[in-house]
Amino acid sequence: MDSKKKASARGYPDLHDHIEALKKAGLLIVVDRPINKDTEMHPLVRWQYRGGIAESDRKAFLFTNVIDAKGKKSDIPVLVGGLAGNRAIYSLGMQCEIEDIRDKWMHAMSHPIAPTIVEDAPCQEIVYKGADLLKGHGLDGIPVPISTPGWDNAPYTSSSHVITKDPETGIQNVGNYRGQLKAPDRIGFNISILLRSGGYFHWEKWKALGKKMPAAVILGAPPCVAFTSVQKVPEHLDELHVAGGLVGAPINVVKAKTVDLLVPAEAEFVVEGFIDTEWLEHEGPFGESHGYLNLQEFNVFMDVTCITRKKKPILPSIISQVTPSESSVMKRVALEPLFLDHLRKNLGIQGVKRVSMHEPLTNIRMVLVLVMERNTPPTEIWRALNGAATYQRAAGKYVIAVNDDIDPDNADALFWAMSYRANPDLDLEMMRHREQGHGPRSKRNGGEYASVLIDATLKENFPPISLPKREYMEKAKLIWEELGLPKLKPEAPWFGYSLGEWGEEFERQAELAVKGDYFETGKEIAKLRRNDVRMNTEVRDVPKTKKKS
Repeated sequence: MDSKKKASARGYPDLHDHIEALKKAGLLIVVDRPINKDTEMHPLVRWQYRGGIAESDRKAFLFTNVIDAKGKKSDIPVLVGGLAGNRAIYSLGMQCEIEDIRDKWMHAMSHPIAPTIVEDAPCQEIVYKGADLLKGHGLDGIPVPISTPGWDNAPYTSSSHVITKDPETGIQNVGNYRGQLKAPDRIGFNISILLRSGGYFHWEKWKALGKKMPAAVILGAPPCVAFTSVQKVPEHLDELHVAGGLVGAPINVVKAKTVDLLVPAEAEFVVEGFIDTEWLEHEGPFGESHGYLNLQEFNVFMDVTCITRKKKPILPSIISQVTPSESSVMKRVALEPLFLDHLRKNLGIQGVKRVSMHEPLTNIRMVLVLVMERNTPPTEIWRALNGAATYQRAAGKYVIAVNDDIDPDNADALFWAMSYRANPDLDLEMMRHREQGHGPRSKRNGGEYASVLIDATLKENFPPISLPKREYMEKAKLIWEELGLPKLKPEAPWFGYSLGEWGEEFERQAELAVKGDYFETGKEIAKLRRNDVRMNTEVRDVPKTKKKS
């Protein structure tokens, strides 16, 4: 660690700075009217994901007049969609352009920066311990909203970045786990056995020692810390070090008050305590990010020993559940670069141009699309398909390879490629004995899943796409706008292009047609009549003929 210093010196924005940046960028909606956090808040923001709003038009919401189901008013504002409501919001938090996000993550992974321990910290301006936690200053004093009203059995913290420590190595882990409010001084967590989270491995080690696991829950971290908490980093790396690499400066940390952990100095809230390693409690139901209710399970719980906070904190709440959502944007933008880097650098497959994780309804992990360069050897395409399916334990139920003329975010385009560029008898393989992953549990086949790998790339030249050429569509678009017709949102493909099977003579004839000279083509065709061929015999190209045969 670097030497101690005052927390005021830092090289990155905290949550308040980020909110100011959102305001300046026109990406924030401030709601001053009373909003019930238990019944109205998340449903209101949910409409921008289920109401036909384009991703580019989504906003962050800051609620300044928060009440609960019993009419209790809170003076703590709540931010929803403020970290990754869309890619523009995420890139603002990353302090880079959208196209530079991949390179920034790769640099942070390979150039982590150790935190700096500070003596005083904004996150400890107010400290509540002991009896204060049961007098309105415990978890009930934090306005945590209900994510899926009508289904969830309690408010759950969704932007809860849980810090734990490996008792053997001393390396800390920061993971994002949902937290069920069970009492003013007790919170339950799902630390995800299926996703093999760092917190789960730490818990097993503390359990083997027969000791409770110290933990600190960060609510309202600087964006760089929030982003790294949901990223998949190697187990030997501390996410706070990666967060430093992300911003190119050490993250300020301070010693927690009641547990032996270092926490971000600029956090809005820090909830400290010990997670029991002997007893488990019921946790759930909760509307999970895979889009279904995660029913009740036995999971860990933490007895709260202390809550520290800023004098004027803001509580962020990540909107998750059915995708697309803030949660899926945050994970997708971070994970896609890792998949691409794995295929290109670790496996050396240079023909991969992009990895796209399908988002709407499928929660990014189930459907992976590999965008491949044209003429990539089939062996390399299959190496890429297998490499993507095995990179993570539970990602890649369907892995599809396409060429770069297919928009991987357009499901219609994917079905189009699968329909005409893939022969199931030749271009489909099954990979068995996979983990179910994040989703509703099934007991079929012993709980094992399989992956389907599909090569939907072009294996030979195809005729052109039968849409007008680009120049004609662009001219028509100008006329459309001149007529004041509804705003267009072009969907690929929106113009025709060649896929290799298109000769010079076909091109010449098409040019004659748009000039109005198509009867010239008719005259040439008449000279090529034959009586020795069958109907529908394909003509690959039209031979040039000057005189009648």
